[in-house]
Amino acid sequence: MITLLDYGAGNVRSVRNAIKKLGFEITDATCADDIVNAEKLIFPGVGSFGLVMDQLRKDNYIEALLARIHEDRPFLGICVALQAFFEGSEESPGISGLGVLPGQVSRFKDHGLSVPQIGWNDIKIKKECSLFNNYNNEKVYFVHSYHAPINSVPDEWLLATTDYGEEFVSGICKGNIAAFQFHPEKSGLAGLNILHNFLKQEQIVLSAQNQRPFIGTTKLAKRVIACLDVRSNDEGDLVVTKGDQYDVREEGAVRNLGLPVTLAERYFEEGADEITFLNITGFRDFPLSDQPMLEVLQKTSENVFVPLTIGGGIREFTDSEGNFYSALDVASEYFRSGADKISIGSDAVYTVEEYLRFGKMTGKSSIELISQVYGAQAVVISVDPRRVYVSSPGATLHSTIKTETKGPDDEEYCWYQCTVNGGRQGRDIDVIELATVCEKLGAGELLLNCIDKDGTNSGFDIELVNHVKNSVSIPVIASSGAGSAAHFTDLFGKTNADAALAAGIFHRREVSIASVKEAMAHKGINTR
Repeated sequence: MITLLDYGAGNVRSVRNAIKKLGFEITDATCADDIVNAEKLIFPGVGSFGLVMDQLRKDNYIEALLARIHEDRPFLGICVALQAFFEGSEESPGISGLGVLPGQVSRFKDHGLSVPQIGWNDIKIKKECSLFNNYNNEKVYFVHSYHAPINSVPDEWLLATTDYGEEFVSGICKGNIAAFQFHPEKSGLAGLNILHNFLKQEQIVLSAQNQRPFIGTTKLAKRVIACLDVRSNDEGDLVVTKGDQYDVREEGAVRNLGLPVTLAERYFEEGADEITFLNITGFRDFPLSDQPMLEVLQKTSENVFVPLTIGGGIREFTDSEGNFYSALDVASEYFRSGADKISIGSDAVYTVEEYLRFGKMTGKSSIELISQVYGAQAVVISVDPRRVYVSSPGATLHSTIKTETKGPDDEEYCWYQCTVNGGRQGRDIDVIELATVCEKLGAGELLLNCIDKDGTNSGFDIELVNHVKNSVSIPVIASSGAGSAAHFTDLFGKTNADAALAAGIFHRREVSIASVKEAMAHKGINTR
């Protein structure tokens, strides 16, 4: 029997499903005695450092955790749970950690890399350990802005490190106590193997089978993301669709390219690094507990062990029964159903407009509220920009570029106008204003959907990606326009984009995820 420390924050469903997938029974810790006496305890750290530690103290779990650690009873921590071993974190000044290890968890320094680190990186194993039996240097999934510095960890605890501008602690282990900065439950088959090694063994031992050491500096892979636009068709069924310039109908009917759960499982098997669901109808009339996308996430997370993002309808609303839900309520329900990140679209535009109008943060926007509870890495801003051509930079107050793709009247300059309501309404705000303010408010990633490129199969808007990437320090995902594997290599060769997303070409099997990754590897682009 495996005991899970579920303290009520974030996506722990994926850990549950991974344990069940591996054939083990699971129960929840309901009191301090359960933590001390569990046969094996898993602590999935989801959320900000301060939230995690405050909740542990509120539940009177601190002393029980320390007792278990000191008694050397089998324990596995994930992500923030590793950071909780230290005395504190820059993320939450003044809040004490468990203090098992000395020092402070710190934010990644400015090394010209995107922060948070989001994606698949390698690990350098510092001592042989049975947790890595049959591990063959596969990449594992990280999503974090803060890390434990190596100089804070005694040799007897240091298990693994990873490089991201600097070398940091990605694994600790002493006796039967272990913790990882990465997410094994989100690291595909490699992660499931590591998790299985912990679950099946009576104790962790300092030896390993078929383990090959990693040599050199680890590198974060460029991600390939499969996107599923989900909406109800005219019969009321949830289907995956795809539009041209956001028009999802063909001969009067909604294009039906498959069922969302089935397609998501296919993409996991084909090697997608992440899967994104965009709920393009919102379903806001439903009570929150009956939102159709919750069931999609719940079922998908049973067999898909890579990160899941959900977008669409992440805003406050009142349902048809008169129940009010805040954006944080909606996001929390999605996280509990299996989402790792949420994507905010139109609501982000309205938030930035308010910020620009009053010149300050309110602390009440969906971006701020969700980021404060779950961390910046959990908040993606989905931007739907379109080009507006002008004769010169002085013809507009917005941030312009000189473009190689001239306008209808041979204009050499354009700015990117942000839109809302699925691209149907333009706003007087440009993509740089949106991106920089959202980063300031606490967003951890940007998804750029270019309306001009959508459905064209003509390649990503390289100029847009560079325009935004040069203005922010958070990761940027390029979307819209992919029609071939070469478009992905072109994107990563000409920009510093962190990831590329596509939909229709994958759904229709015009281009496979495997062919994209083969083309990337051939060009020397780091990939999983």
